Amino acid sequence: MNVRTRLLIGSAALALAASPALGQELPGEGTSIQPIVTTTAEELFQHFILFEGLEQLGYEVEDPLELGEYGSLHVALANGDADFTAVHWRILHEAFFENSGGDEDLERLGVFVENVLQGYLIDKATAEEHGITNLEQFQDPEVAALFDTDGDGTADLTGCNPGWGCERVIEHQIPEYGLDDTVTHNQGSYFALVADTIERYEQDQPIFYYTWTPLWVSGVLVPGEDVEWLEVPYTSLPDDPDATAEQTSADGKNLGFAVDNIMVLANDDWAAENPAAAAFLEAAEVPIDDISAQNLLMQEGEDDRDDIRRHTAEWIEQNQEAFDSWVEAGLTATAD
Repeated sequence: MNVRTRLLIGSAALALAASPALGQELPGEGTSIQPIVTTTAEELFQHFILFEGLEQLGYEVEDPLELGEYGSLHVALANGDADFTAVHWRILHEAFFENSGGDEDLERLGVFVENVLQGYLIDKATAEEHGITNLEQFQDPEVAALFDTDGDGTADLTGCNPGWGCERVIEHQIPEYGLDDTVTHNQGSYFALVADTIERYEQDQPIFYYTWTPLWVSGVLVPGEDVEWLEVPYTSLPDDPDATAEQTSADGKNLGFAVDNIMVLANDDWAAENPAAAAFLEAAEVPIDDISAQNLLMQEGEDDRDDIRRHTAEWIEQNQEAFDSWVEAGLTATAD
């Protein structure tokens, strides 16, 4: 049974199987937790999974704070305005981590989602017709003009929101790869921009865009079928001048962005004061394909909070043994 099928099974609400802690004094009783998330709704599902586990440990989980920029989110955690988030990219957000106080103020807990990817893609038809495989080819004005959507002669890249970590990488790589005169980095609301990109694809027009996984975009524009990842000429990252092609390659292609892990990030003092919650968060791990599948359901219309809670309940039910083991890790930490 695949992930998408599992997510669609049943219509259970968040009345889940009893916690293994039933009958025990719960470590979180009397303690509230303040999570923080971004305004990207596609990141709520994995947080809701964590909220349910923390509640089974007895904690009261407050409605999450929301911020639009990842840098500000890191600062809020370091300042103690919030307790934890599950959207910290270990490599991509390194500058945000260090600029917010680093290990003195923040605690990286477990690897929550493994092997997340980012990069540049174009439609498969244009790639094959013109033999385009590498971002470096966009130095050629004739190649760039294929992806010009506003008539100025430069390729229009559907890019990254201001304030996101990917913005720093893209803004570094455009001049690094000699693309200042041929590529325009279009920014704004990513999901509005990518909706326009998908519409152009459906009209058989060339498309050039940035995306990441896990996300629904690669379920609509499927790499290898509809679109192709572009390679970069060599590895160059703004925060790691010594990064190698091995660190930025997946499936034999150098995508230009580090293959990364998403981690749970917590306020350092809070993690020390709440060992049960910290142990639970460190143990938790959700497969990347499960998140992408849920995100695709959202893109298809199941996108309000009740839908996401239902997806959460279904995922936990289908992964009950693993979920219960995370809760048990929290209980064990308390007993130590």
